Amino acid sequence: MTNDLVSIIMLSHNRGQYIAESVRSVIAQTYQNWELLFIDDNSKDDTINQMMDLMQEGKLKRENGSSVNRIHVTQSVENRGSSLSRSSALKQARGRWMAFLDVGDVWAPDKLEKQIRFMEAHNYAFSYTKYGLINRDSEKKGIEVSGKEHINKDDLMKCCWMSYLTVMYDIEKVGRLWIRSRTEDNDYALWLDVVEKADCHLLDECLAYQRADRHLLNPFPIRGKFSWRYEVFRKSEDLSPIVSFFMTIRNLYGGLMKKFKYVKRVK
Repeated sequence: MTNDLVSIIMLSHNRGQYIAESVRSVIAQTYQNWELLFIDDNSKDDTINQMMDLMQEGKLKRENGSSVNRIHVTQSVENRGSSLSRSSALKQARGRWMAFLDVGDVWAPDKLEKQIRFMEAHNYAFSYTKYGLINRDSEKKGIEVSGKEHINKDDLMKCCWMSYLTVMYDIEKVGRLWIRSRTEDNDYALWLDVVEKADCHLLDECLAYQRADRHLLNPFPIRGKFSWRYEVFRKSEDLSPIVSFFMTIRNLYGGLMKKFKYVKRVK
């Protein structure tokens, strides 16, 4: 396995209570060649103070006694939203591999190592993993979410199969991409751009944990989700209003079917 740099994007806005746990799940990775691009969207809590300490924890110690800072913190002077914040981080990234983790979510210690090994072994440029749910106290909720093993553009138009904290892609093969959508779920628009370059493949292991207050098995959490899906299809994909409406309905149905088939209880 190669040892190329992984660029990790982490966004935060007033989520100080979870910062240490999320960042330390990156620091604890068995794959150590990474940089963390932490973008704080004008938080009013103690986010920045915590990050100053975590930057010290995250330094990579060299054999000659020197150290390398792997955590890079940017603070917005105004609330810009996730789209602009994520675009800023994508432009800063120096690594071959792109990975994503939001404050509140955590990775298993071998997430990066296993995902890179999986992608290199099969010559994949785009992949995602299964993930589990944890509650506010970081206790596992006994629920895991999976998805299709092989996803092309049409599959992704029907349903957003992957979750933000599970995705990784190879910049050398996919190229540098920017956020074109300023909708709530702009990461979905980014995945649609990536899958134009390379199909996505599932690593069938639970290597990440998403903090979820609501119950993911609820089959009808669609209130408020129509508009951002429609905006993705209308503006990012440049489809007509009628086609965008149809694609939105199909996407909502796909998400509902995903919950029935790929969201499972585990011991």
